[in-house]
Amino acid sequence: MSTNTTTSDDEEVDSRRGPGVLRSWFNGHVVASFDTFGRQLGMFIEVFKTLFVDIFKRRFPFGEFIRQCAFMASTSVFPTLLVAIPIGVIVSIQVSNIAGQIGATSFSGAATGLGVIRQGAPLVTSLLLAGAVGSAIAADLGSRTIRDEIDAMRVMGVNPIERLISPRLLATMVVSFLLCGFVCFVGFITGYAFNVYFQGGTPGSYTGTFASFASTSDLLFALGKAVIFGAIVAIVACDRGLSTKGGPAGVANSVNAAVVNSVLLLFTVNVILTQLFAILVPAKVV
Repeated sequence: MSTNTTTSDDEEVDSRRGPGVLRSWFNGHVVASFDTFGRQLGMFIEVFKTLFVDIFKRRFPFGEFIRQCAFMASTSVFPTLLVAIPIGVIVSIQVSNIAGQIGATSFSGAATGLGVIRQGAPLVTSLLLAGAVGSAIAADLGSRTIRDEIDAMRVMGVNPIERLISPRLLATMVVSFLLCGFVCFVGFITGYAFNVYFQGGTPGSYTGTFASFASTSDLLFALGKAVIFGAIVAIVACDRGLSTKGGPAGVANSVNAAVVNSVLLLFTVNVILTQLFAILVPAKVV
């Protein structure tokens, strides 16, 4: 009799615990995710407002901006080159194989070039910035936060957004723009060399089909996406750095969260921008 009573009590406790666990998970993950997104969106608006006002009033810290540009470029140029080359080769191999199966090998240049420019270059640039630059920004601001340097700046009347975040945001956007152009050039040249020298393609066919289907809007779209992706990486990294808690272990958690959140946002925004480009910019008819 006592065993049956104990079993029924346990089942009643489990039935009450189920909704409580679900509510706790919802508050701890879903609500926290929306809270983080709202905080980052608010920072995005505030930083851009501060950036334009500071540039207009000639109080923007250009020295810090130049230092951040030099650091980001030196950190990301060589890894970007090492990734851009295999990206061009992989796209060329896949496109040439599919084109050969359907008897359209003469169009491999257009498909390879457009694939690298429209999708490969912005994504490679943004992912490397998220891994190299975004993690460095999150670690720097996170260490400043746990040492109470950010609070000390606020006490002294210094705006951290004006002195620390806005120059990093502008530097990330500028470096992302330049790196995307660099990846476009390297990826196209790599695909051309691999197609001509290793896959039996002809130089005239490769460049001719690319020139027929590509347009200036494709390059502008890629560069614009790279600038937007750079802004996303900077905002997410700065937000995670400024919200660091828990000492040195918290800095590591902030760096990890900055990279993961940036990658998720980058792929989501890339899908939206690609769909908008396909709707607003009609395909070039030859």
